[in-house]
Amino acid sequence: MSARTTEAPPGGTTDGTVPGRDRDRLSREHLGVIALLMVSAFIVILNETTMGVALPAVMDEFDIEASAGQWLTTAFLLTMAVVIPTTGWLLQRFGTRVAFVLGMSLFTTGTLLAGLAPVFGLLVAARVVQASGTAIMLPLLMTTVMTIVPPHHRGRVMGNVSLVIAVAPALGPTMSGAVVNALGWREVFWVMLPIAVTGLVIGLFLVRDVAERARKHLDAVSVVLSGFAFGGLVYGLSALGEAARHAPPVPPVLPIVGGLVFLALFVWRQLRLQRTDDALLDLRVFRAPGFATGLGVLVVAMIAMFGMIIGLPLVLQEAIGLAPLAAGLVMLPGGLIMGLLGPVVGRLYDRVGPRPLVLPGVSAVAVAMVLFATLSPSSPIWWVMTGHVVLSLGLAFVFTPTLTSALGGLAPRLYSHGSATITTLQQLAGAAGTAMFVALLTIRSVALVDDGVGEAAATAGGAQLAFGVAAVVMVGAVLLATRLRRADSTAEAPAH
Repeated sequence: MSARTTEAPPGGTTDGTVPGRDRDRLSREHLGVIALLMVSAFIVILNETTMGVALPAVMDEFDIEASAGQWLTTAFLLTMAVVIPTTGWLLQRFGTRVAFVLGMSLFTTGTLLAGLAPVFGLLVAARVVQASGTAIMLPLLMTTVMTIVPPHHRGRVMGNVSLVIAVAPALGPTMSGAVVNALGWREVFWVMLPIAVTGLVIGLFLVRDVAERARKHLDAVSVVLSGFAFGGLVYGLSALGEAARHAPPVPPVLPIVGGLVFLALFVWRQLRLQRTDDALLDLRVFRAPGFATGLGVLVVAMIAMFGMIIGLPLVLQEAIGLAPLAAGLVMLPGGLIMGLLGPVVGRLYDRVGPRPLVLPGVSAVAVAMVLFATLSPSSPIWWVMTGHVVLSLGLAFVFTPTLTSALGGLAPRLYSHGSATITTLQQLAGAAGTAMFVALLTIRSVALVDDGVGEAAATAGGAQLAFGVAAVVMVGAVLLATRLRRADSTAEAPAH
């Protein structure tokens, strides 16, 4: 058994409460920490989806092809997939403060390097540094909320966390499109840099450790296995969509199969190491009430959302003929609605639990996918916006309850591992959703072009197939949602 030491946060106890205060109330310091973490995480996750719209401008400046330019996104996703599994160990070993400073320092450094990058290779390297910091921030936010917020108030706070999970990636293309059109692609990073620096400086004074720490060693074999497992799966899934357009250098099936093999080895090693509490990613989180079900619904919803993020702008630009900024603005009302509803849904969760909210939510997402499956080059913009608003309403009622339910049944010492597991599978779901949509759209549109259909109509036809399949996939989420239960537990899980 590894040696463990418990360190109380300044002015408080190891469970995150403040002596002499109502245990049901958050201290002003804790409220400030959560607010800072939310703003910081929002910025770093927003950055994840900004390069898609900016890619043509980057390609023009560095005179590169799309096959090279896509590494700005692929390298980011690969880094996230490799780093996130280590965050459970990082948070337990070094605590909240060190994790925050490390994450924001990496992100800030990467943002500065990206803005200054004189060559494309350095820009890709800067995105890798950015991704390393991003990978730390979302698990840190979720773990901190679960540690210091009383169970019956978690829904309200996690409703705000859904801003980071769902709204930030959705708003990334809109923000990027506006900045690129007005100023240029480098200014995407210069806009983020002062916000990141400000957050880092404030965090140096405000953030303190709020959870217990454990002196655990980092299992190097697990790190290597997780890198090949999750990195291989994300790379393979990302390449799967592109393979529908042209033959890639490496067939996508190879990294996918290799990733699955390494994933099996990674799981086997974690099952062995968790007997002595030395696992890099403790898989006992799946034994907790509601964790697997909530995570399953969340993953399916993320597949649908990322498919929409990549697919709807394609339809709006290539089929309906909108400019990139106009396409982003069409998706803006839905993103804002999703963000505004987060706290409302959180309060409802505290009252009624997950199932009465998630069932209509996943049903609305399925309906939205059916609406998108009817899009054509002549579709009015109001019809597209209606579908996107319905989708956003549905996702707002899905993310907060499933996230809170999944994490709520964990023992406190497993919060960091649960957060890391959720964030890792989010990346896989994002890659899977993108791959599924791009592959289906491309295969169908190429077939239609071969039959003599025009490019715009062919793109719309491919999107109809992709959105139709996404609607069918959401049926699985509806079935899973019927099994959701509220699971709020602070009891420790058995050690073995």
